[in-house]
Amino acid sequence: MKQFGGNNCNQTVKYPLVRVAGVWLTLIGFVVALATLVGGRFELNPFVFMAGYGISLYITEFNPYLKRKYTLKGELNSQQRKMAKYGDISLFPLMFVMGGSFIPSGDWRMVWLGTLMATGIHFLLFISIHGRVMLYLSVLCTILPIVGMVFVDIPFLFFGILDGAVKIIFGLYLFFRSKGCLEDNTQ
Repeated sequence: MKQFGGNNCNQTVKYPLVRVAGVWLTLIGFVVALATLVGGRFELNPFVFMAGYGISLYITEFNPYLKRKYTLKGELNSQQRKMAKYGDISLFPLMFVMGGSFIPSGDWRMVWLGTLMATGIHFLLFISIHGRVMLYLSVLCTILPIVGMVFVDIPFLFFGILDGAVKIIFGLYLFFRSKGCLEDNTQ
């Protein structure tokens, strides 16, 4: 039976933050989709994105109620804590190199495709924290922007909405897939 409310389980789990990660991915997926829909000349509106990112970050990282309610029983081990830190820190240099290098040219399509690809790659560092499902998320979120870079005739709108949808689907999967007491509940 699925556990949908907080720490109902008497056993510790391998991925205690999987539900919180699901909330984060769902929120950020909506932010990416919305920012793409109102993108204008930027393809993905940076102001909508940054506001949505900040709100989503507050909701999932700095809101003790949400963390307490949706964290499964257990704690991250030292390796998981280290990988979480590396994963968070890696995103910004990856974005700078892969997307930021196109800012001087004003090619916003490539800026955002590079940024989405960097995000996809950084998901690899979260496999030990949230399970193998992050590998599949990483692959999809890395391949989509590469396809966008190759097929320049397909509007960015397609890739931005699809990237947001992938994140929403994986977020909901992580949130509802967790079975509480299973040792490896996201495989």
